[in-house]
Amino acid sequence: MKKKIEELIQKAFKAKENAYTPYSNFKVGAALLTKSGKIYTGCNVENASYGLTCCAERVAIFKAVSEGEREFDTLVVVGDTDEPISPCGACRQVMSEFGDFEVILVSKDRKLKKVKVKDLLPYSFEKENLKK
Repeated sequence: MKKKIEELIQKAFKAKENAYTPYSNFKVGAALLTKSGKIYTGCNVENASYGLTCCAERVAIFKAVSEGEREFDTLVVVGDTDEPISPCGACRQVMSEFGDFEVILVSKDRKLKKVKVKDLLPYSFEKENLKK
């Protein structure tokens, strides 16, 4: 699995290069490994109407979902931060929709922090609550 994690980190850094960040200049990359073994990457895409910006994590998840994937194994997120990057609240909520998979947060110097989705968002808004 260590080799697979290194592959995900490499792919996330490569995806970060494609980020469109003319406003913040803060590039983020992500690589998502599905339970079926496929890898989907994403980068952040900004917009002048800042609320329309989409983070790298959500881009990777949405790409996977658009291809029929629903079960995720590991998500790697990389950024130009001194400490391992932390996903925003919207990304945490989207992640929680698909289970409690591993999330590896990576700094620019490759410091790692491994967490689970529930660690990032312990009291997520859950679809089970909508049925009540």
